[in-house]
Amino acid sequence: MNGFNWAELSTAMPGLVQGLGVTLRLLALGVAGGIIIGTLLALARLSSIKILSTAAKLYVNYFRSVPLLLVLIWFYYAVPMMYSLITGDYLTIDVAFVSCAVAFMLFEAAYFSEVVRAGIQSISKGQFNAAYALGMTYSQTMRLVILPQAFRKMLPLILQQSIILFQDTTLVAAIGLVDFFRANYVRGDLMNLLTPYILLAGVVYFVISAVAMFGVKKLQQRLKV
Repeated sequence: MNGFNWAELSTAMPGLVQGLGVTLRLLALGVAGGIIIGTLLALARLSSIKILSTAAKLYVNYFRSVPLLLVLIWFYYAVPMMYSLITGDYLTIDVAFVSCAVAFMLFEAAYFSEVVRAGIQSISKGQFNAAYALGMTYSQTMRLVILPQAFRKMLPLILQQSIILFQDTTLVAAIGLVDFFRANYVRGDLMNLLTPYILLAGVVYFVISAVAMFGVKKLQQRLKV
């Protein structure tokens, strides 16, 4: 650890910041895409149309029963292949980043869908009946009455799942994507300072997660008022 000092850290900082940027972009895409797809899945599961509810249930159960690392590896090979089959061209952008973003969105959608479904079911039937009495359609009722109330109730759970996803982004190092963890690993291995850089990465992940969890608890207290 003799070579691990502020001078070494300042030299490594641009690469670490770039890796952190990759991590945060993956997190943002995973959460945004997961919520959108998850909301559609939740609505499908609550639908009276049997084929929709069954398909959504199978999707959710499937992705909740397989490890995230396995899903990342699948999509690392599947995304370029599917792109080539559809367009006839090779994927020229960052394959690892795109495949990880797609994998996170589809994987997290299974978890967000359960959060959204629970949020919708927590709204009293009287809200539905009141909206229908005003002449609203099902889509208007969901969009204007039910979902706004449901999202307020499930916001803490969404944030908690987002924190879990932030921690899970370290798995992308397995397919070679240089996120914050991998940036620390590569720099530490290069400079023969692997242990201090891995410890640094652990401290950063811990601090960000702890601060985020503290914020979630404060939010839960405010929503109860």
